[in-house]
Amino acid sequence: MSKHNIVFIGMDTHKSFIEVAYIEDVRGIKKIHLGKNTPTKQSVKKLVRRLESTYPHATLHFVYVLSLWNLAINSG
Repeated sequence: MSKHNIVFIGMDTHKSFIEVAYIEDVRGIKKIHLGKNTPTKQSVKKLVRRLESTYPHATLHFVYVLSLWNLAINSG
């Protein structure tokens, strides 16, 4: 892994799962889809530890989308 300053993590939240993807702060790089996680505190902590160990020198920026808001944006 190369050194990155910022990693942006997107979390699309639903009642039964959280869809997760992230992208490094490098121009032109593709997003990495991590798939679905359970919406529990333990699952989110595990995700954070995984990203911290993968990118130890980066600042992690988490962004979440509520599923109803996502539905309104995508259907309009």
